[in-house]
Amino acid sequence: MKYIRDIVDVQTKRVFLRLDLNVPVTNGAVSDDFRIKKSFETIDFLRKAGASIVMGSHFEGEGGSLLPVYEYLKARYGDVSFVSDFFPQTPDFSSGKMFLLENLRKYEGEKANSPLFAKHLASFTDVYVNEAFPSAHRAHASIVGIPEYIPGFAGFKFEEEIKNLSRAFNPEHPFLFILGGAKFETKIPLVKKFFEMVDTMFIGGAIANDFFRTQGIQTGESLLSKSDFNLSSFLTPKLILPHDVVVQRGEQSYTKKVLEVSSDEKIVDVGPGSIEELRTKIKEAKIILWNGPLGNYEMGFKNGTLELAKMIAESRALSIVGGGDTVASIAELGLEDKFSFLSTAGGAMLDFLANGTLPGIEALNTSL
Repeated sequence: MKYIRDIVDVQTKRVFLRLDLNVPVTNGAVSDDFRIKKSFETIDFLRKAGASIVMGSHFEGEGGSLLPVYEYLKARYGDVSFVSDFFPQTPDFSSGKMFLLENLRKYEGEKANSPLFAKHLASFTDVYVNEAFPSAHRAHASIVGIPEYIPGFAGFKFEEEIKNLSRAFNPEHPFLFILGGAKFETKIPLVKKFFEMVDTMFIGGAIANDFFRTQGIQTGESLLSKSDFNLSSFLTPKLILPHDVVVQRGEQSYTKKVLEVSSDEKIVDVGPGSIEELRTKIKEAKIILWNGPLGNYEMGFKNGTLELAKMIAESRALSIVGGGDTVASIAELGLEDKFSFLSTAGGAMLDFLANGTLPGIEALNTSL
C-alpha cells in the first residue's frame, strides 16, 4: 500500500480526498466534529504542500446535504468552495485550492460502484487519497472505484487505524476483550475469531441476551437476535457475562440479578456489580479491546458504559476502543487522551478485526 507521504511532486497535484464527513448535524449546524477533526492532519498536509484538494464524502444526517459541513470547513479554512452538482457534467475547479462535493450518495452510481460514476470522479484529479476508514468496508465508487483509474494512497488516519487495530492480532497477555452493542450478527464473527486468543472476554449490551438464552435464563422483553446462534461452546470460564442488570418495566428502571428477570421486564444496562467484577481484570490486562456500549445508550442507559470507560482510562493497559456510542461515552467524560487509540470507525472496525482487511484497503493495495 502507498501512503500520502509517498505522493511525488504533491504540490503540482490535484487530489481527490475521500473523507468521512458523515457527522451529526442539529438545526443546520455540525454538533459533533470528532470525525472532521481527525481529517485535519491530512487536509493541512496537502494544503501546506500546495496541492489542490477535491473532498468527497457521503452524508446520512439531517437534510441529506453536506452544506453544514461545508460551513464548518469554510469557517476553519476560508478558501473552500461548495460543489452542489458534479455529475454528469464536470465542475469548474479552476478557482481556489479546496472544494467540497455534495453528498456522494445523492447519486445512484456511488453505492452501485458504477464504473461510469467512478471514472467521472477520478477525472477531476490526478491522485486519490482515502482518509475515510469508517467507510472502507463499503465497496462504493468513491472507495474502491476511483483508485482503479488514478493512483491511490492512504491518508494519515487511515494508516493509523490499520496500524493500531492490527495490534489486536498479536496481543500481549493478559488480553481482555469487551464487546457490547445490539447487533449480534455483526459481533459473532469477532467472538469466534478472538475467543481462543483472549484471556478474558466480557459480553455486555443486548448481545449478552443471546448468551443468557443459551443458558436458559429468562430475558423477558429484552432484545434478542432473530437467529438462535449455537453459543454453548463459548460458555467457559474465560467468558464473563453480567450477573446483575438494570431492567425496565413501564416507566421504572431498577437493578436486579439476571436470574431474577421476569417476563414483563426488559434488560437495558449492565448492573454495577458486574462492572465492579471487571475492575481486577482491567488492572491486570496488558491490552484491552473494547467495542460497543453495555446498555441502551441512546435511551439514556449509559451508567455501565461510563463507569467502564473510567476504569479503562485509569488502566495502564494498551487500550483500543471503537464504535460510535463507545467513543461518545469517552468524549462525554472528557477522557479521550486517556486511551491509547480511539477508532473513528464502527462497522469498518468490526469487519477489519474479523477479516484482517477491507474493500477500501484492497483497492489501495491494487491501485495504479
